[in-house]
Amino acid sequence: MARTGRFIVIWAVSMVVIVVAVKHVQGLGVNWGTMASHPLNPNIVVNLLKDNGIKKVKLFDADDWTVSSLAGTGIEVMVGIPNDQLKKFASSYDDAKDWVKENVTKHLRNSGGVDIRYVGVGNEPFLSSYNGTFMKLTFPALKNIQKALNEAGVGDKIKATVPQNADVYESPSNTPSDGNFRKDIRDLMVQIVRFLNDNNSPFLVNIYPFLSLYENPNFPRDFAFFDSGSKPINDKNNLQYDNVFDANHDTLVWSLKKTGVPDMKVLVGEVGWPTDGDKNANIDLAKKFYDGLLRKLAKKKGTPLRPGHIEAYLFSLFDEDMKSVAPGHFERHWGIFRYDGQPKFSMDFSGQGHEKMPVAAKGVQYLENKWCVLDSDAKNMSAVGTEVNYACAMSDCTSLGPDRSCKELGERDSASYAFNMYFQMNDQSVEACDFSGLATIVTQNASHGSCLFPIQIESSAERLGIFGSTMVVAAGALMSLFMFMFM
Repeated sequence: MARTGRFIVIWAVSMVVIVVAVKHVQGLGVNWGTMASHPLNPNIVVNLLKDNGIKKVKLFDADDWTVSSLAGTGIEVMVGIPNDQLKKFASSYDDAKDWVKENVTKHLRNSGGVDIRYVGVGNEPFLSSYNGTFMKLTFPALKNIQKALNEAGVGDKIKATVPQNADVYESPSNTPSDGNFRKDIRDLMVQIVRFLNDNNSPFLVNIYPFLSLYENPNFPRDFAFFDSGSKPINDKNNLQYDNVFDANHDTLVWSLKKTGVPDMKVLVGEVGWPTDGDKNANIDLAKKFYDGLLRKLAKKKGTPLRPGHIEAYLFSLFDEDMKSVAPGHFERHWGIFRYDGQPKFSMDFSGQGHEKMPVAAKGVQYLENKWCVLDSDAKNMSAVGTEVNYACAMSDCTSLGPDRSCKELGERDSASYAFNMYFQMNDQSVEACDFSGLATIVTQNASHGSCLFPIQIESSAERLGIFGSTMVVAAGALMSLFMFMFM
């Protein structure tokens, strides 16, 4: 009996170890963005992270409430410095020291503090579309922030790096071995890479297979996914690539080799798939992409040039209705959770392929069950079109239009959708459901099939200005989308 009992104990312990081991893909994190009109309470978000076993999070700023909410959780944190702050830190080491003191060391304690591991200096500052705006600012800011971390006595644990878009490198032949950093920034990238290497900091890169498909109508669709049986790319040393993620990643590795740092650690700062706003942005394709990605990460297969473990941050945690739609309407739909913390599709963070829904956010408070819709008595549809354009320019109508989740809506229902989005974004204010007398408030759910007419959440965070620059950028694109509907 004693031996049997001992066997049972050992077996039980072994089972516990197995459960823990498959709970979550090693090194998996998420991006937590807050470009939303009604962001969730950070404490609710932290509980969601814990409930889903997510151990790493990447932030785009260092908001005190957000960072403080992560204290004592054991979640590894990357805080961020937005691009518009780079000039200050590039020109003043004192400002860099103050920032580190106020946003990093302030949160560190021997017990119960925030586990900050990285500082992201800027966010994709060398994008071609920025036309060199941050070219002379990023490296000086990076050096000052790392120096401030070192002088604060935390530089051994907390590293500064620069989140880069994959457009900082290129391959004229589309094979990874021909990869190198872009000619216009090559000398600068060599300096940055060697500085990162000297400080044992990783190279942080954002890789988006979706964008390869979005930007090139001739791009082979299967190549954007994993395990899709796509025709492989053959490269040097008999290496083959059957998906764009691996090819993109190894193009960077070759670029690093050519700067003299072949073994630099690479972190994938953003990788994901949107669920709306484009013909290739939907829940089915997002699920297909994430299933393949998580399965790959769980197997620690790595890439042909870098076999083994890959650390990656999924993009993104939530939909964000205030993001610029200049890159595309899909920009507001990257979340694996909706704006209110409800999961969109089954997703197994262990990478084992189990069909289970992520744990939803708990304790979310919604506004009243009220919707703003086009009044049934409204007849002048040309006047409605003007109001719809205004509503969409000042809210979020990116789910309307061809190949979107609300594509089946007719003219009147589309107007109702636009009115409701504006109404909800304005906290269901009565004044926000007038539209020259064409709208009315109802208490019956106005949703249609797969097209959700949302009810906004109560948000205790400071709201972004509804008439801010993001909405101005969105206005032109959205107005052009809806002009045809109400002419």
